[in-house]
Amino acid sequence: MSAPSLMDPDDLGRRFLARLRPGRDGWLTASVTFGLVAVALAVSALLLMLTGASPSASLSAIWTGSLATTTGWTTTLLNAAPLLLVAIGACICASAGSFNIGQEGQVLVGGLFGAWVGLRLALPGPTMVVVVMAAAAVGGGLWAALSALMSRFRGVNVVVSTLLMTFLAIQLVTFAVSSPWLQESAQGSSGIADAQSNPLPASALLAHFGQYPSLQLNAGLFIALVAAVGVALVLSRSRWGFRVRMVGLNPLAAKHTGVRVAALGGFTLALSGAFAGLAGGLLLASPVSPNRLQPGLSDNVGWDGLLVALVARNRPLIAIPVAFGFAVLRAGGDFLSATGVPYYLIDIVKALLVLAFVAPPILVDLFRRRRSGTPSTPSPLPVVPTKMEAVA
Repeated sequence: MSAPSLMDPDDLGRRFLARLRPGRDGWLTASVTFGLVAVALAVSALLLMLTGASPSASLSAIWTGSLATTTGWTTTLLNAAPLLLVAIGACICASAGSFNIGQEGQVLVGGLFGAWVGLRLALPGPTMVVVVMAAAAVGGGLWAALSALMSRFRGVNVVVSTLLMTFLAIQLVTFAVSSPWLQESAQGSSGIADAQSNPLPASALLAHFGQYPSLQLNAGLFIALVAAVGVALVLSRSRWGFRVRMVGLNPLAAKHTGVRVAALGGFTLALSGAFAGLAGGLLLASPVSPNRLQPGLSDNVGWDGLLVALVARNRPLIAIPVAFGFAVLRAGGDFLSATGVPYYLIDIVKALLVLAFVAPPILVDLFRRRRSGTPSTPSPLPVVPTKMEAVA
């Protein structure tokens, strides 16, 4: 059995996920995290001042756009639900030791499947919503399953294939919304079809509670919260969840105990895609979008959802407040950009905060190694064969 290569993206992804797990240096990690978050906020304030904006005024604008009014709360909660669903899927996949980074494309394909079913079928009442959401989940799951099949039968790295499949999904959706698949007729005075589908019928839209401008809660939020609690319980309390975690920690040991490592790893990857696809269906059927399939439907929800999972250290319950925090930045960022501050600064702030939450375990580990005189490379956390080697 050959040693795993440091250049193997799957191996690098597994090592990165392993370092995100909390270790015995909890207090030291928390202290470093607090310090790095302070540094990230200070750097963000400095960037705002360099662009001529006031940090206090920008913070006030984010507060006004996200939490100061019931309308802001509604927008924030609408953004939080799809982020949480994507993060839940990423948590499942990461627990099994796979690093799915193609959620942006899986969100789009989920939206494509949901839109096609919603525009082609005529089902009564709530049945229509359930079928649209199920189709979206199936679409995202099948898209991720293609990467699992490529890994299983052709040895294609999951990290690479899921990333590249994202760009293929963008082209697929762009073609679909420009074709008669999702449009009954060409739109616009020029006769050229717009790059969007027909609107979903009212029966395919998610229900909401409350009336604008008061607080409005969309059914998608409850779906995401129930899914987060359910996945947390399954991963921590069920036999299936124990097997998934065992595969993630040591696939070779899992194989010796009778676990079908490749099949379980592929299934969790598809399940991760299914949650991303469900997020796409939720985006399509909630007020956060115009209820039409567009190439920009995902709006970086897939990428941000992956970041939510990383900050939450792959814990579904921790992902709930983290997703809410990212939703505050998204809702407040839209309001902030209306005041003239470039929206990309919000992306920079998010990136700095993600680094502040992800880097501490790695820094603490490097500090411990240097102090004990242990070489930092190659890292033994954990030294495990790839899945292909484990099942060979």
